[in-house]
Amino acid sequence: MKEKILIRIKNLERHYKSGEGIVRALDNVSFEIKKGEFVAVMGASGSGKTTMLRILGLMDFPTKGEYSVQGLNVEELPEEERTYYRLTQLGYVFQDYALMNEMSALENVYVLSLMEGKSKKEAIATAKEALNKVGLGDKGNRIPDELSGGEKQRVAVARAIAKKPMILFADEPCANLDTHTSEQVLEVFKILNEKFGQTIVMVTHEPWHTKYVSRIINLKDGKIVSDKRRRNGFN
Repeated sequence: MKEKILIRIKNLERHYKSGEGIVRALDNVSFEIKKGEFVAVMGASGSGKTTMLRILGLMDFPTKGEYSVQGLNVEELPEEERTYYRLTQLGYVFQDYALMNEMSALENVYVLSLMEGKSKKEAIATAKEALNKVGLGDKGNRIPDELSGGEKQRVAVARAIAKKPMILFADEPCANLDTHTSEQVLEVFKILNEKFGQTIVMVTHEPWHTKYVSRIINLKDGKIVSDKRRRNGFN
């Protein structure tokens, strides 16, 4: 069966003013991502990878080009609809965890569901399910200060997947972690991708991280210089 195209990017550009000149952070970029892919976006500092992720995550706007998810031109949505789409359909994991220290792991995960209008009973149930998926089902009552760095990041992952997002975006999720802890977090991503079919787009600068992904997009000076699929099932 042919895999479903989830993300379609066509002739995408993002320009910034710098003094009297223009920086082309993204320069005529085009690609597609299929449902269920685990994609690493790589490149040196200034290559455009974080700019790319911010546009894909609806946290920034392209200067030119088209961006659609399941055929919906998301960059053309009115701001209110764009915000709702970002909150309900997309998940985010950042390098700084962004957990609330006064709340338990479980509360950190379900608080966003409450903000989205779910009942507390439903929010807690989905939070527990998400914590189980990342291997922290027995640590829901612990506050962040009682968790290791890797556990904090896994709570952040659980928070992102509790709403069952269509796409999970991760921006350097292991930047603050040592190698062993990074491996634990990346194993969680791999399980989410292979067992639960979660589509993941991850920015990273570490070459060894690529053994966990199904595809690698390399950027240089705002352009795609290579795009390779690694594992079976995505050819």
